[in-house]
Amino acid sequence: MKKRVGILGGTFNPPHLGHLIIANEVYQELELDEVRFMPNHEPPHKKESGVISGKHRIEMLRIAIKDHPAFSIEPIELERKGKSFSFDTIQLLKSREPETEFFFIIGADMIEYLPKWHKIEELIEMVQFVGVGRPEYSQVTEYPVLLIDIPEIDISSTVIRGRIQERKSVQYLVPEQVISYIEEKSLYE
Repeated sequence: MKKRVGILGGTFNPPHLGHLIIANEVYQELELDEVRFMPNHEPPHKKESGVISGKHRIEMLRIAIKDHPAFSIEPIELERKGKSFSFDTIQLLKSREPETEFFFIIGADMIEYLPKWHKIEELIEMVQFVGVGRPEYSQVTEYPVLLIDIPEIDISSTVIRGRIQERKSVQYLVPEQVISYIEEKSLYE
C-alpha cells in the first residue's frame, strides 16, 4: 500500500494557526500518513514583498509543528531555488518517492487560480489536489479537486505581519513559541 502524504505549500511568512488547522483537518479527514509543510523559495502565483529568509521560515515552521508527530518540513523548493513551480516540485518528489501518493493541499484562492498554474494539465495527472475553503473564495472548478470542509478561519500572514509592524498582539493567531522567536529575532518590525 502506498504511503499517503499531504503537501501544504506556502511562504509561511510567518506560519500561523490557520496553516496548522488546515493541515490537521486534511490529515484526519483523508487519513494521511503525514503532512509536510513546504515553504516556497519564490511563489509563482503571488508577488509578495518582505519575505524573510528561508532559514527563519524553516525555524518558525519547526517550532510550530514540533508537537504533531505526523507533521514535518519538506525543504525541496528552498533547496532548488528559483521560481517554485509545483509541476517541477511534484515531478522531483515523485521520482524521489515513487511509492508515495501525494495530496497537494490548496486554499480556495488557489482553486480559482488553477487554470493559470504552470503545466496544470500534466500536474493534475501526477497529484491529487485537495481544496479547503477560504472566506470569499469560490471552490467551483473544472479540475478534479477533492474538497474538504474545514472550519473557515480567516487568518493570513499578511495581516499578522501588519499587526506586528503596528505593535499589536498576534496572540491566538500564531503559536506562542513562534511569537517568541519573532520577537527574539526582531522579525517583521
